Amino acid sequence: MENTPAILIVDDDRDISMLLAEYLEKNGYRTATAGDGKAMWKRLDEMHIDLIVLDLNLPGDDGLTLCRNLRASSSIPVIMLTARGEPLDRILGLEMGADDYLPKPFEPRELFARIRSVLRRTQALPPGQETSQVQHMQFAGWTMDFTARHLINPQGVVVALSGAEYRLLKVFLDHANRVLSRDQLLNLTQGRDADPFDRSIDLQISRLRQKLGEDARSPQIIKTVRNEGYVLATAVARPQ
Repeated sequence: MENTPAILIVDDDRDISMLLAEYLEKNGYRTATAGDGKAMWKRLDEMHIDLIVLDLNLPGDDGLTLCRNLRASSSIPVIMLTARGEPLDRILGLEMGADDYLPKPFEPRELFARIRSVLRRTQALPPGQETSQVQHMQFAGWTMDFTARHLINPQGVVVALSGAEYRLLKVFLDHANRVLSRDQLLNLTQGRDADPFDRSIDLQISRLRQKLGEDARSPQIIKTVRNEGYVLATAVARPQ
């Protein structure tokens, strides 16, 4: 039972929370619920949580604020629920570090599929590599620690990454000095193809550049290749 993933549902609509909890438990997950941010933090202190389903509109601190604060200290995957599915809501959610989003109303089985997909991505080992073989990589003075799942800057300070940022940087490191299109990046990090208006990769790259201290007007590590995509334009070392 302890190995069963635990999902925390944060929604002030008790009926929705109970419906989702019942559905997820029938499909093999453990669940906990919270009606606001205060209750969410309490649940996180009480038990190990593998993924958070976080409603955007909450009393007190809203979902965006909670996601941003969570990202300051944790890489727990977050699926954001938005009331209308408006592009601005999705963009803000991704900017705050959400791993995926789902507009209301939705079918519980669709959320179930999203949860499975996000957990699969966050729990899977990089293709073709064992944790014991590659524990960290070094690039441009930075160190990526795959055991702790965080970055260490050139001054030795730990920089926390969201799950989405971690996966994106891992893909770039595995394909250093190779141009990757948005479609390729989305498929490699999220296992799905992009639609013509999907800008989630651009937003995640912008956040990753900020974490790396890049000049947005002239980035030197993750560069934009016009009409093609992005490239990690630096040497990568794999210390033994």
